[in-house]
Amino acid sequence: MNFLQAFILGIIQGITEFLPISSSAHLVLTPFFFGWQIPDEQIFPFDVLVQVGTLVAVIVYFRRDLLRILTDVIHGLIHRQPFGSSSSRLGWLIVLASLPAGLAGILLKDVVEAAFKSPMNVAFFLIGTAALLWIAENFGKRNRGLSSLGWLDALWIGFGQALALFPGISRSGATIASGMSRHLDRPAAARFSFLMSIPVMAAAGLVGWVDLLRLPDLAAFLPSMITGFVTAAVVGYLSIHWLLGFLARRSLQPFAVYCLTLAAITLIFSYAGL
Repeated sequence: MNFLQAFILGIIQGITEFLPISSSAHLVLTPFFFGWQIPDEQIFPFDVLVQVGTLVAVIVYFRRDLLRILTDVIHGLIHRQPFGSSSSRLGWLIVLASLPAGLAGILLKDVVEAAFKSPMNVAFFLIGTAALLWIAENFGKRNRGLSSLGWLDALWIGFGQALALFPGISRSGATIASGMSRHLDRPAAARFSFLMSIPVMAAAGLVGWVDLLRLPDLAAFLPSMITGFVTAAVVGYLSIHWLLGFLARRSLQPFAVYCLTLAAITLIFSYAGL
């Protein structure tokens, strides 16, 4: 992987991690469409590690919320009132929502890695993302704010995040759609989606570092990884800001159409052998 490829993939990761169109799908399909011959042993570590760049973006963007949550969680534990404030309660709900994806990631690691090698599988998963977005827009009441979130809501949204381990199922799309299916409004569902991404993305990043350290040509690959990391962090920060503003006014339907279109193009390319 060269610098230009890493830079392009970093931009794509930064844009698509938070938009509900599947960053993993784009990281698989971009080399496929351009005919890039990236070594298999580099693909999965790079894809995971540029996610760490977007992890930095979400931490920086929500730094005040995260500091308040962390402070209140610690305060609640010290005073034996873990749910004493709305922020500490939100912190524990984020932990709960992270459990399904964490467990699925451990059990399905090999299956998920294999899925990254098949553009055709990615296309079908993109259709699944489009379906989730369409269902959320047409069946959710969108009359609840983040303060009304309960443990059952968090667990349900967590199962949505577990689905997104597979390339083509958008993490933000699945979690926002899951939140909206529990009648959260779009901004509340998006905000919780971004906050709950932090534990899972951090865990995935650790796994990616382990895989990266096993590469025989690590010294040659590391500069490209750093390029992708920095690019994804900067673009990811801008994407969060844009999407929160967009969802305050508009629906998820354009993203569903985009996912269907990309899936159709991918299937055509795959069947035609292009």
